[in-house]
Amino acid sequence: MPSDTGLAAPAAPMRASNSLLLSKGVTRLEVTLKLTTAILALAAGVYTYLGVRELLNGSPTTVFFAAVIYSVAVSVGIYAFWVFLMQFMPHVVDRTGRALMFGCMLLGSLMIVAMSSWLNASALAGAAAIQQHLAITVQNYTRDLDTANSNAIAAQGLLPDIQLASSRFAKLADAERAGSLTGTAGSGTVVQLLTQMSGQLDSLGQEVQASGKRVSALFEQGGKHLAKMRELISDRGPISTRSDAFATESLALSGVITNLQQTSVAPAVKRAAASLSSGFIAPAAGGRTADLADRQTAVVGKVESSIAAQAASLAEAADKILALPRVEPQRFQTMSPAEAVLRYAGDFIPSWAGAISIDLMPAVLVLILCVVHAAIRREGMPAFSASGMTASELVAALQMAREVEEARRKPPAEAGEPAADEPAPDAAAKAEENVTPLSTARHTK
Repeated sequence: MPSDTGLAAPAAPMRASNSLLLSKGVTRLEVTLKLTTAILALAAGVYTYLGVRELLNGSPTTVFFAAVIYSVAVSVGIYAFWVFLMQFMPHVVDRTGRALMFGCMLLGSLMIVAMSSWLNASALAGAAAIQQHLAITVQNYTRDLDTANSNAIAAQGLLPDIQLASSRFAKLADAERAGSLTGTAGSGTVVQLLTQMSGQLDSLGQEVQASGKRVSALFEQGGKHLAKMRELISDRGPISTRSDAFATESLALSGVITNLQQTSVAPAVKRAAASLSSGFIAPAAGGRTADLADRQTAVVGKVESSIAAQAASLAEAADKILALPRVEPQRFQTMSPAEAVLRYAGDFIPSWAGAISIDLMPAVLVLILCVVHAAIRREGMPAFSASGMTASELVAALQMAREVEEARRKPPAEAGEPAADEPAPDAAAKAEENVTPLSTARHTK
């Protein structure tokens, strides 16, 4: 029967070969690991410089040197941090130490994100974030302009009622000239009163029409400002210059929106309606006879009631317009690229991911090293080559090899009784007498 030792024998050299290959691979890739880490740290420093430069104020020379010093410090810190982890973390095998090392890696990663990654994101997506801010501001200004224009032209809906009332009073005046109201033809007290009311309403209608023209002109002017703001957003020039020009246009547009709200004729309509009803003074009947005077007085009373009803209707319509919410135009707030990236972070997740990956990519290499060194230890080989061993380590390894060899050569009698299918000790001894050891044979030759 084949023994278990015979089946397991080929596995040990295979494991030793795998561990040796892994160990040699780690040795060969040491320069590549450090070079990769240095390049990633350099890239993080460059983008950190571009990001921090937008946050500093002062002379160009001061800003340049301050940004360079900060970016160099960030690059050195990132490189040293990851190199330290690559050197020590794979060799910490106890659970407590490994947990502490992972905690250090997490804390350092958070510090790297705080001092570098958000500035990298600012450099990568700062201009796009400011454009996003400008685009959202344009949308808000467009909404405010449309609302203010709607409120301003809402009073134009009163114009048909005003014109209809004016025309009705004018027709009544013409009818009274023919004697339809009082029964006496002529231009007396009733005709004068109706003509006066028609004239007042006609003047109010003309004022509403003039207001509509002013509203249209202001709305067209606001549209031009919006068009210029959209051109600045889609332009390809420096974002800071475009942002300053955008601020100028937004200020002008805010003035247009304010003027639109002040141009509304609804307050004037309400005042005119109140003047029609409360300021009405019934004229004295000027009829030559008492009967005509009585008829004129009766018609004047009816006209007064009609004027009061018309005034109440206009005042109610004007109140509805005045009850509309007043538009408070948005004030444009200039932002730096870093501020814009933070405010609109949700819209630039790919840029954030790229900025953070530049800084934290070495973490993957650290984890790979941990896995490889763990595999080397599992295969029973040291994580270093013989050429890199110290004298004490070499002596300890030789001593361990001798002990293993002695354990293998221990006579079977010391290990216990022989198995049933093994030869007896005497027979084994006789067989050994006829066998020449290899070492003796070599010396004999």
